[in-house]
Amino acid sequence: MEKIFANLKKGIIAPCYLLYGEEEYLINENLNKILDIILPDGSRDFSLFYLDGENTDMDSLMENILTPSLLGDRKVVVVQNTTIFQSRENLAKLIQKIRGSIDAQPAKAAKYFLTFLKIAGFSLEDLLNAGWRKITDDEWSKIVKGDAGEEREKWLPRILEICSDSELIAATGAGNAERLEEIFKDGLPAGNCLILTAEDVDKRKKLYKIISEAGVVHYFGEVKNETVRKETLQKQAQQLLEGCGKKLSPAAWIALGRKTGFDLRRSMLELEKLISYVGDKTIIDKDDVEDAVGKTKEEEIFALTNALSEKNQLAALDALKNILDQGTHHLIILSMLVREIRLLLQARILVDSGKLPKFTPGMEYGWFQKIIYPAIGELNAAGVKREGLIFSQHPFVVYNALRNCGRFTYPRLVKFLDELLELDRAFKSSASSPQLLLEMFLIKACS
Repeated sequence: MEKIFANLKKGIIAPCYLLYGEEEYLINENLNKILDIILPDGSRDFSLFYLDGENTDMDSLMENILTPSLLGDRKVVVVQNTTIFQSRENLAKLIQKIRGSIDAQPAKAAKYFLTFLKIAGFSLEDLLNAGWRKITDDEWSKIVKGDAGEEREKWLPRILEICSDSELIAATGAGNAERLEEIFKDGLPAGNCLILTAEDVDKRKKLYKIISEAGVVHYFGEVKNETVRKETLQKQAQQLLEGCGKKLSPAAWIALGRKTGFDLRRSMLELEKLISYVGDKTIIDKDDVEDAVGKTKEEEIFALTNALSEKNQLAALDALKNILDQGTHHLIILSMLVREIRLLLQARILVDSGKLPKFTPGMEYGWFQKIIYPAIGELNAAGVKREGLIFSQHPFVVYNALRNCGRFTYPRLVKFLDELLELDRAFKSSASSPQLLLEMFLIKACS
C-alpha cells in the first residue's frame, strides 16, 4: 500500500483499484487514504460517487464509469462490497460465513445469504414456506460445489426466517459481465477511476484477470494470529489516538479488548466512540471504556448462558431482557440455549463415565488445564473436531461446563432439550410471545 500511495502522490493513478479481503476496517481505511490523495475534500461534490455493490446492477455501474465528470476534471466511482468477482465456486465458502455469523451477527448472515441467492440463482420467495425442501441433495451439490447439503435443515430455515422477519429482498442479478470486460479492454474515459472493494473474489474469473492487468489489486487477508492481530490493532489505534491527542491507559486497553475480542473493526469503532465520549480528557481510562462501550451482545449472551448454568434465575431473566432489547432474534437466543444445554449434557456424560481424573467445582482453572483437559483430549481418540462437540471447545468453555454440570442430572438435561425443541415448534407455529416462552423455560430450568 505504501508503494500505491507513493505512485498516487506522483500523479500515477491507475484506471481501477480492487481492494479485497476479510479485514473490512483496513480496506475502508486504505480506501479513504486513496481518496484523500486523488480527490481533496473540496473537489468531491461533483467528482465522487458511491455505489452499493450488493444491490447495483451492471447497467448502473457501466453508466457511472462511462459518464465523464460534470466539471471535466477527475471522477472517481467507488463500488463497495461488490459481488461481481464471485462465482459458484465461492458458494460453499459463503455458506460457511452464513453459518458462522447467524448466531452473533444475523444481519450480516442475511447479507451473505442474499449474495448466495443471487449467485446460485435461487429465489427467496421460492425457498420460503419450506420451499427449500423441494431441492434435492443432488441438485444442491451440483449448484454448491463442495457442499452436499446434508445439514441444510440446521441453518437454511433459520436464515430464511431472519430474512423474512427483516423484510429483506434478494438483490438483482449481476448482469452481463462481458460488457464490463470490454470497457476495461477499451479503457475508461480520461480522468475516470473506478475503485472496487470486495470480501471474496474468484481469481479465475476473466474480469478479475483483466482488472489485475489494467489496474491495481491488493488483498487484505484476515489476521488470525492473536499476537499479530493485537499488534495490527495497536498500530491502527495509536495512529487514531495520536491524531486526536489522546492516550489509552493499559487497563482501558485490556477492558476494550475483553469487550471486542481485539477485533479490528469493532475495536476501532468503539475507540472512535470513546474519543468523542471523553471530550477534553487526554487519558482514556478503564471506567470510560466500561461506561461508553457498555455490554456487547456477546457479553449479554454469555451472561445468559452463565446464569442458566449456575441456576441464577433473576440474572438469567435480566440478561434475556437485555438481549431482546438489543434486537437479537429469538431464534438466535434459542440456539445459544440449546448449545449450552448440549455442552452441559456432554460434560455430565464425561463426569459420569468415570474416565476423567476427579474433578471438583472448586478446582482452579490452571489445575484443570494441567490435569483434566489433557485427559479429555485422550478420550477423543478419533480426533473429532465437529462443531458443537465439547472436544472442539476452548478449554475455558469445557472448564465451565464441567464446573456447572453437577447442578443438573442427566435425565433433566435431556428433558430440557426436548422442551427447547417444543419451544422451537411453538415459535414457528403459534402466536405466543417468544419472550414469554423463553422466560417460562428459564424459570423452569433455573428452579
